[in-house]
Amino acid sequence: MILRRITEHVKAQNWTAVALDFVIVVVGVFIGIQVANWNDAQANGRLGRDYKERLITEIQNDLAATQVLSGYYEDVLDSVTQTNRLLSAPEADANALVIAAYRASEYSSIPSNRATWDQIVSSGHLGLLPESAIESGLPDYYKFQESNEAVIDRLQDSPYRIAVRSLIPLPVQLSIREGCSDSFDELSISQGFMTECHLEVEPSLLEEAAEALRTSPAIRDTLRYQYSMVGLVQINNAGNIALQERVLAGLTTEERDQ
Repeated sequence: MILRRITEHVKAQNWTAVALDFVIVVVGVFIGIQVANWNDAQANGRLGRDYKERLITEIQNDLAATQVLSGYYEDVLDSVTQTNRLLSAPEADANALVIAAYRASEYSSIPSNRATWDQIVSSGHLGLLPESAIESGLPDYYKFQESNEAVIDRLQDSPYRIAVRSLIPLPVQLSIREGCSDSFDELSISQGFMTECHLEVEPSLLEEAAEALRTSPAIRDTLRYQYSMVGLVQINNAGNIALQERVLAGLTTEERDQ
């Protein structure tokens, strides 16, 4: 309709009307572009807020999981030192030695949730996140998770774990797993060791297991290495908790400032 009017005005050489029509078209196009840009900005804002809220939830869950793991491996580390002490005590109780040695070989891992971060990166939407989140080290956080989880996973096949579980008779291991191993929540995630430890196994089997542990050079050698590995996991857990708290602070800075 506008084009027909412009054509009629040109034929009539009504240049004032042509100019007015041209201005109307330009202004209309300009307003249309501005409205589209505004709509895009609003959509990006909503998407950015959604990303941020999801990241906050996921990293809060990661923080809680890391705190659980830190407590768990503190118990493992205590078991390592207790095993070392009991191995050097000729009259050490066989029950205590076997339980400590087994618990010193325990392993648990809770992978971080990176679904939202991977979606942000793959979609090229990093710019939708608050600058404070990026400056707080959010990209580095996910790189650290990969290396930290790799260190923890090394404990699953550590030389000590293999050695101690090769020496302890299977009935003893089954009894430990039943009444003296990890305590799990409703999602089957380990929350630490059972507070009370009950073994239902023949005393002669316990004595046999304890003697095998005492006389095995591999146990003492690999136990020292186990200490350094679990210690490294604990150092990483402490660093991870600090990093998670810093990243969460960066993600929530804008909320506090508003």
